[in-house]
Amino acid sequence: MNLSGLIHPRGVHHGDRTETASTAGQSVASVKHALQGRWLGHPLHPIIVHIPIAMFALSLIFDLASFVRPQQTFETAARWSMGLGVLMALVAAIPGFADYADIRSDHRGSKTATTHMILNLVAVAIYIASLLIRWRLPVDPARVEILPFILSIIGAGIISFSGYLGGVMVYDDGIGVGRHRRTTELPGETIKTEGSEEGWTNVAADDLTEGETIRAKVGDTVIAIVKHQGRYFAIQEFCTHRFGPLSEGMCCDGRIKCPWHGSEFFLDSGKVSNGPAKVDLKTFKVSIRNGRIWVRGD
Repeated sequence: MNLSGLIHPRGVHHGDRTETASTAGQSVASVKHALQGRWLGHPLHPIIVHIPIAMFALSLIFDLASFVRPQQTFETAARWSMGLGVLMALVAAIPGFADYADIRSDHRGSKTATTHMILNLVAVAIYIASLLIRWRLPVDPARVEILPFILSIIGAGIISFSGYLGGVMVYDDGIGVGRHRRTTELPGETIKTEGSEEGWTNVAADDLTEGETIRAKVGDTVIAIVKHQGRYFAIQEFCTHRFGPLSEGMCCDGRIKCPWHGSEFFLDSGKVSNGPAKVDLKTFKVSIRNGRIWVRGD
């Protein structure tokens, strides 16, 4: 799912409303970029999320300890560990939602990301329920009651599986890799084109901002279109090294850098500038006609 259309700086063209919408969109985009960790050079969500996971695990350890050796100290420690875990889980969810908002709607990992998010929310709800039950029990019992303990185990199981899905999203689907290095929005979808005129395909409006990219399917080929230094370039979408999405890469000095492993290619020729890629990209001719971007697909 991609929500970038709601915050894209390109607004509706109606005089002053355009400027207002553009300013508001840029402000929201700046907040989203901050939550994604672009200012830090590293995503924020995977940094923060370790804290609630550790707190939930620690709470479970204290619960087990209260069964082995009943003490008020263990049960109290379990409560406070769980409470801190819930608090930090809610904090970690904020940059998590910002990351989720940038996942392309037709990305193969989109459903996995949605499942990951839902499971995390369910797990937090279960931990909150366990915490509320604990606080309703007599003050400082010697050991945890069975029901909140079972809820904690269920929550730990869900968090573990959700963490596995998070790994699948990054290592298998490449979601979010290198995104924090970009200064522009990611493509929200793959543009589907229909038909052509003498080999030229009408792809999109000529209104991209500097450094912006779009992703389109022209015939049977998925391509990335880049606006760089005032010019448009069209290249094959997938890096020749490990098939990273170049429409999510970063442009600099006439080159585009793959977000996955850092291979660089010249935009005008497609030739490799820096490895690990060894095979050049296929490039496509671009023409601007009547305010539209046209690409020759052969």
